[in-house]
Amino acid sequence: MKTVTSINFLNKRAVIRVDFNVPLSDAFEVTDTTRIKAAIPTLKKILNDGGSIVLMSHLGRPKDGPDNKYSLKHIVSTVSNLLGTEVKFSDDCIDENAIKLSSELKAGEVLLLENLRFYKEEEKGDEAFAEKLSKHANIYVNDAFGTAHRAHASTAVIAKFFEPENKCFGFVMAGEVENIDKVLNQSQQPFTAIIGGAKVSDKILIIEQLMNKAKNIIIGGGMAFTFVKAMGGKIGKSLCEDDRLETAKNLLEKAKIKGVNIYIPTDAIVADNFSNDANHKASTITNIEEGWMGLDIGAESTKQFGEVIKNSKTILWNGPMGVFEMSNFENGTKQAAFDIVEATKNGAFTLIGGGDSVAAINKYNLAKEVSYVSTGGGALLEYIEQGSLPGVKAIEN
Repeated sequence: MKTVTSINFLNKRAVIRVDFNVPLSDAFEVTDTTRIKAAIPTLKKILNDGGSIVLMSHLGRPKDGPDNKYSLKHIVSTVSNLLGTEVKFSDDCIDENAIKLSSELKAGEVLLLENLRFYKEEEKGDEAFAEKLSKHANIYVNDAFGTAHRAHASTAVIAKFFEPENKCFGFVMAGEVENIDKVLNQSQQPFTAIIGGAKVSDKILIIEQLMNKAKNIIIGGGMAFTFVKAMGGKIGKSLCEDDRLETAKNLLEKAKIKGVNIYIPTDAIVADNFSNDANHKASTITNIEEGWMGLDIGAESTKQFGEVIKNSKTILWNGPMGVFEMSNFENGTKQAAFDIVEATKNGAFTLIGGGDSVAAINKYNLAKEVSYVSTGGGALLEYIEQGSLPGVKAIEN
């Protein structure tokens, strides 16, 4: 894999696709700097070599061209502070002035371009737009794993305007690809995938792919109730995709044929309302009373899942076990997180991916206790489903 370490950037200018799609407060202040911090090592490597940098990113989902709410000018001071270098700003990404500003950069200087999505051509993967972006530099670096599953102009198309020796991955991208590869192609058995979240429909392809790799698949979260109902259980008013009952049955049948163990919860913590203040109690998962809904896995399931997790050598966690944002329904997710940490201490390789799983591991301050925390939710899932991503292929081809 070709990364920034394989290029000397002395007197070179790099255009870097970063993922600076960060949350802003009402006062346009950055409220979470995680994504910016992740890119800093890549940027410092280039600057330390004696190169200059043109940064490009999107922010939010602007609908019709420029919109102050989504302007990247709001993050300039934060990037400057974290990088320890003054960052210049261009209020467009492809106009003459933007190209002029980038062409005048001296070694050690950094320019941030305005939001790429102010142009509809970005998301359309427009080739002419990508070519204009390529004029900013003589080397292209992709360090935005969170958008690598999109065949956008700045993530996939732009790479064709650079010779193979002049395009590479940044450290964020390289780390993501290497660690996902460890799970998908170099996994030690037993490999356990923990799949949670609300909907079976979001996870069908990932479950099917993981059946070719994993020994155990643990199902938790709201999606578990679709499986329970498909097997004839009574689930009260728990979340269920009735149009996916056949799909759930088929997945269970496929798992049996492939010799994969699918673990469905046997008990749940149920509530009479979707609220932390609701009345709640334990229940078998196959016989939830009418008017009650499952909001977490129960003590028996938590214990059973924990034993599977602690005896695993490779673990992928995508999706919570329950509504962990509410203290009365967080135990299943919290315990899974601590079980994963214990497995890591015992030598397992553990990868956490997907927004809610990452939020959970951070909530319990365990990010440093697992092997790797992925920054890309949708990108991670698509990588597992497809085996690669447009933004990865663009560099490798």
